[in-house]
Amino acid sequence: MTNLIPTATPTAPALAPPPPPPPVGVEAAAHSVGASKVYGSGQTEVNALREVTVRFDAGRFTAIMGPSGSGKSTLMQCMAGLDRLSGGESYIGDVALSTLGDKALTELRRDRIGFVFQAFNLIPTLDAAENIALPLRLAGRSVDRDWLDEVVRATGLGDRLDHRPNELSGGQQQRVAVARAMASRPAIIFGDEPTGNLDSKTSAEILEFMRAAVDEHGQTIVMVTHDPVSASYSDRVLFLADGRIVDEMADPTADAVFDRLKALGD
Repeated sequence: MTNLIPTATPTAPALAPPPPPPPVGVEAAAHSVGASKVYGSGQTEVNALREVTVRFDAGRFTAIMGPSGSGKSTLMQCMAGLDRLSGGESYIGDVALSTLGDKALTELRRDRIGFVFQAFNLIPTLDAAENIALPLRLAGRSVDRDWLDEVVRATGLGDRLDHRPNELSGGQQQRVAVARAMASRPAIIFGDEPTGNLDSKTSAEILEFMRAAVDEHGQTIVMVTHDPVSASYSDRVLFLADGRIVDEMADPTADAVFDRLKALGD
């Protein structure tokens, strides 16, 4: 990894003020305490995360933004159990990820976390219905047909379930990926630039569905994005710079997000 630490500014950005206490009765779907991630050592050492403490409340949609190399994807990957922290701790619910071995961590990701990636990551030999149900099948869990029907209805995939990925448009493939992430009713869904490969119309449709998943089904979503318009669909935007959270914004608008990113040098 390169260019993770900006060289243009001699001093680190000021830390964001401590967040307000969570609403009474609202649980954390995920949180971190002093999360740090270091790559390399000696002269090649890069501090991708610097003691980040953050909380993602259940039933909320959070966007993570910042300049290139700010640590936003690293934060998501470490909080989702896709990478290990160098220091501090991250939790899914009340489970500390550092206490889990590889097998237990794999099971937790499978059972409690959904993922949506820019590249879709569908299995090309399976049709849409099989891709959606795959996490449940791997976990040996029975399919909740009523819930699966609701997810399919909400994603508009009813007439595409027997199509394989190469027979679907990019937007339809991403709908399958979102439906797959929701099929097991995970505690939290992490998205890494989930609309980055889509045109603006299809991107808006996917984001509207993700917004509805939060509002209507209580889903928790954390999304890394570079796009202010995408971020405007969230409840809250976290801004990272130099591996630290330096600001956050509630009820964001695209213009307000753009202005804040411009101030950070993106």
